Amino acid sequence: MCGAKPGGPDAASIKPGETTIQGSVTREGQPVSGYVRLLDSTGEFTAEVPTSATGQFRFYAAEGTWTLRALVPGSTVDRTVVAQQGGLTEVAIAV
Repeated sequence: MCGAKPGGPDAASIKPGETTIQGSVTREGQPVSGYVRLLDSTGEFTAEVPTSATGQFRFYAAEGTWTLRALVPGSTVDRTVVAQQGGLTEVAIAV
């Protein structure tokens, strides 16, 4: 359901046909280390990954509406995203 690569995700590792949600977490334009949680449409916890040193994260998920919750020192920010079957959803989260 989820996956993270040390050093951050790269486009070459995206699995064809997989529904992918990926992005980065920044504060004032700089990457932030922390965690990103994937919550389903009812707010239930589904998965969590650490951000890379460059603030990046990636989840493989089912299509639908999801909430991404960035948990970083001093901040928690939620972003709602709609993932399309077999598509790539890019998300930038500023905290």
